[in-house]
Parts: sequence; structure tokens; C-alpha cells
Amino acid sequence: AHVVSTPSQKMSAIASAFKTMACAAKPALAGRQFTRAAPSLRAPAFKARGLSIASPAFAKYGSEKKGEYPSLEFRIFFNEDGKPVSPWHGVPLHNPDGTCNFICEIPKETKAKMEVATDEEMTPIKQDTKKGKLRDYPYNINWNYGMLPRTWEDPGHEHPTMKVKGDNDPVDVVEIGSVALAMGSVTPVKPVGVYAMIDDGELDWKVIAIAASDPKAKDINDVADVEKHFPGELEKIRVWFRDYKTPDGKPINEFGLDDKCMDKKYTMAVIEETAGFYDKLVSGERENDGGLSLK
Repeated sequence: AHVVSTPSQKMSAIASAFKTMACAAKPALAGRQFTRAAPSLRAPAFKARGLSIASPAFAKYGSEKKGEYPSLEFRIFFNEDGKPVSPWHGVPLHNPDGTCNFICEIPKETKAKMEVATDEEMTPIKQDTKKGKLRDYPYNINWNYGMLPRTWEDPGHEHPTMKVKGDNDPVDVVEIGSVALAMGSVTPVKPVGVYAMIDDGELDWKVIAIAASDPKAKDINDVADVEKHFPGELEKIRVWFRDYKTPDGKPINEFGLDDKCMDKKYTMAVIEETAGFYDKLVSGERENDGGLSLK
């Protein structure tokens, strides 16, 4: 028999079907920790290059802790929509809205020296060690600290003016927002400045960024805005990284480029250059002679 439905009956049936689908999906999502990419910003999209092209805007990143914290065995492994990924290789550098992804290794106001283990398969986060013992900073770091995925400071490339080479690590990020981000979280940020720190004769870029979700993010678009809205913060960052090794009897770290925090244009050029170094490393064009895990 042919059944005739009114428009209101059809809409009711559609709504009922969506409600059933939503209820069925809830159990699969229970207990998982996700970080969702931020909505689009007013800033123009940044054109990604090579292997640095972003994944879909709504990719979800989770993390799984293994081992007791703190301990030599402790690790944080990453996943994307439930599939294991490396935070260094599996998370894109750029997002479609012009932001970059930031992997938080050390939440603000903590001092355990956590880092992405670039020499271990799947590059989980672990605590750094020295002479077999867990390593801490001498005092809390006052900002969220971590790295940019799919970047690499090539130890075979000499900077043309500073005459120092890369430190064989991804590019570091100092995130200046108001919220302490979770260790192992993936957060879209706006890079706005960069310091050229020289650590034991190696170039160790420190990108200054703010989480796109931070209340002040809309006002922070270049390094001058940081000084305007966070007066004195840039110098505080420079002094912290200059002096943090001195309690252990080591000399201060130096800075190139006349100790200046460079502007956004320079910062994005540094990010793109180190993304290019990374692309050459993973493609095999640049020999992996530093014991790095590319999985």
C-alpha cells in the first residue's frame, strides 16, 4: 500500500533518526580525551608547504599515559581519532585558519623537564634524564612550553649571520596564554615572535605564541602586541631562558640577533625554513645521521 506522509511527519522522522544516531555514538566516545582545532580566526590563512599541509580542521587528538609519573618509564603516547600517531610526525604543523599546532610538553608553573622523545618510536613525551636521573628545571617555568610538529633544527645547517647550527630538535614554543595547558595536549596557537637562543653553541629557536582560544588572542597579532598587552613579558622570557642553567654552575645562555625578539614575519620564515629541513629529513633527501625516529 502507498503511504502518504505530511511534511511535519517527515521532519519528525528525520529528527528521530538523528537522535538515535547520536545516542549510539555516545558509548564509543566515553573516556577519551580530545583536543579540537580552534574555529577560524580573522588572520588570513597561511599557505602550507610540502609535508606541512594540515589535516581536516576537526581532527581529534588524544593521549594515553603509560607508567607511573614521575618515573624513568613514564610515557605519553598520542592518537588521532583513536589511531596511534607521533606528535612530531603525525600532527600537522599548520591549520587551515592560519594557526599552528602546539604540542605542550611542560604545563606552565611546573618544572619537570618533559620532552618529545625524538629517538623513540612514535616519539612519546617522556621526562629528560641526566646521568640516569630524572631532570627538573631549578624552578617553575612560567609559561606553557613545548614544540611545533613537523619542524626540525638541522645540525648540518649553519645560520648565515649567527654562524651556529641547529640543535637536532623540533622548534620550541613558549605559549604565553592565561591557561595552563595539559601535558600532551595539542593546541592551535598564533606564533608572533621568536628568540634566537644559543645553547652550548647550538641554535635553539624559541617561538613566542598564544593559544588561539585565549581571551587576548584576538589582540595579539605581532610581537609589538605582546609588549602592549603583556608588558615586560618578552624580557621575562629571555631572562628565564638565559639564566635557568646557572643554579647548576653553568654559564648563561646567549642570544643572537642582538637579543631581540623578532617579529611575526621573521618568525614565520623561521618556521617555514625548519619545516623545510624536516621535509628533507623524512623524505631521505637529508641523511638521518642523528639517531632520530621517523616513525
